[in-house]
Amino acid sequence: MVADAARPPLQNAMPRPARTGSAARAASTASRGSAGANSRAKSNGKRPVKAAAGKAALKAPARRAPPASAPPPPAPAPAPAPPPPPPPVVAAAPAPIPRPPLRPGPPGSTIPIPPRAPAPPFKVGDKAVHPAHGVGEVTAIEQREIGGTRATFYILRILDNGMKVMVPTSAATQVGLRGIMSDKEANNILSTMRAREVAVDVQPWSRRFRVYTEMIKSGLPIEIAKVLRDMNRLKFDKDLSFGERRLLDQARSLLLKELAFAKKKTEAEMAEEIRKIFSA
Repeated sequence: MVADAARPPLQNAMPRPARTGSAARAASTASRGSAGANSRAKSNGKRPVKAAAGKAALKAPARRAPPASAPPPPAPAPAPAPPPPPPPVVAAAPAPIPRPPLRPGPPGSTIPIPPRAPAPPFKVGDKAVHPAHGVGEVTAIEQREIGGTRATFYILRILDNGMKVMVPTSAATQVGLRGIMSDKEANNILSTMRAREVAVDVQPWSRRFRVYTEMIKSGLPIEIAKVLRDMNRLKFDKDLSFGERRLLDQARSLLLKELAFAKKKTEAEMAEEIRKIFSA
């Protein structure tokens, strides 16, 4: 026991043995390799690799910001609009040629109408012809107030039916009031009845009927004679319709009495002469 205590204590750490020549050369080589790797990394722009980490910790490269978009080029200026074309030159239309008034009716059926002759001044007892009613007698000339206006009127009694008709003296020409035709005019009417022509030849019958009706409404004896002639000629070819018989009766009643006064004959004698004309 004493011998053991007299021994000097053992050191806690044993001294490392000195490296042999081969080990020292290996360590030196590793150190130089690490230093060379770091120098190459620096020359390439990379971070040096730590030898203690054992593996290089590489950092991801930073993203580059996209280049700013260039502003769009300015829009080209619009081309100037072409000037408007000059207005066309239109020649002035020639002045219309005055023509006699025409009777209203279907196309192709108008008949020139001469202007009405001024109505003569009538006296009580004179015979006057109304265009719509035929021969009448002036029974009075009176002043009447109508619609707040006072005017002078011819009072006519139509000989065929005794109807009483009032015509303003100031409007007698516009109404168509006229005197009894002369003997010469009566001969002209009879010659028109003997003619072989046809006054209206438009189609269809409805259009012809309108034309014949306008001819009667005109109050002109020559036009009424044409209606009487055409209806009598048509009666020998076929049975007349209701409208055709009415046209025939109107034309006969408007002409017969006036022709009898103009030729100084009775109505029976004048009716017989007209019958002979259309039966020849």
